[in-house]
Amino acid sequence: MVGGLSVRSTILIGVGLALAVSACNKKAEGQTVAIVNGEEITAAELNAELGSVNAASAADKDAARSRVLQAMIDRRLLAQQARTDGIDKTPDFLNRQRKLTEDLLISMLASRQIDTAQLPSDQDIQKFQASRPQMFANREQWNLEQIRFPMPTDPAVKAKLDQSKTLEDIANILTEAGITFARQKNRLDTGIIPQSLYGQLATAAGKEPFIVPVGNLAVASTVVSREAAPITGEQAKPIAVAAMRREQATKLMQNRLKTIRQSAKIEYKQGFAPATK
Repeated sequence: MVGGLSVRSTILIGVGLALAVSACNKKAEGQTVAIVNGEEITAAELNAELGSVNAASAADKDAARSRVLQAMIDRRLLAQQARTDGIDKTPDFLNRQRKLTEDLLISMLASRQIDTAQLPSDQDIQKFQASRPQMFANREQWNLEQIRFPMPTDPAVKAKLDQSKTLEDIANILTEAGITFARQKNRLDTGIIPQSLYGQLATAAGKEPFIVPVGNLAVASTVVSREAAPITGEQAKPIAVAAMRREQATKLMQNRLKTIRQSAKIEYKQGFAPATK
């Protein structure tokens, strides 16, 4: 015993004090660009956030670096306050953190698949462009008139919307059902329309409205005009390669998931298992 404390307790207290002093004595030097209440912000973290900032001159770069660093400090301070308030221990935070971590891991796994995928040949690139004219030779910009509204739950209202021929029909149906809506204008690049939907939308464009669900909302659109915006030649090649690699990565991920599922051990609580086919 030392002054009423065991040797082990004395050692633990000493270690704790040493760590506290170490934290207080941290200096912003070397790879550390700032210290916020004992937490370091490194040059690697700063450079990662600067990666998306375009600066033409050295002065612009210095200003951007200062601006981004201050934003990182503000974020760190608010995060520290959230921890002080115990938010990082709540079930809601832990559930969201788990989902964000999983999404990040999956995104990085997909990026790795893309980076290691074989580059397509010129012949494959030409075939890809020919199979997706809406992205390349026949690419257009569609000017849209839209109505945005909460997705109705009443089957009868849904059936009426499916039979609508104009945006005014949709507006009248929603008004009769007591559903609020908002009108807006928008532009749609046909290059981003999924291949599986383009044919259907191109047929309806300029004739009848098409309705696209967006979460709990829906957007009804009518094409009021089209503007040709073709992408061809050398300009099209890198866009095609990027799209091909994304599709290739998606297929690789799907195949990998199928293999993983076959070997995974998954147990369900009664009533939660998927229906057998």
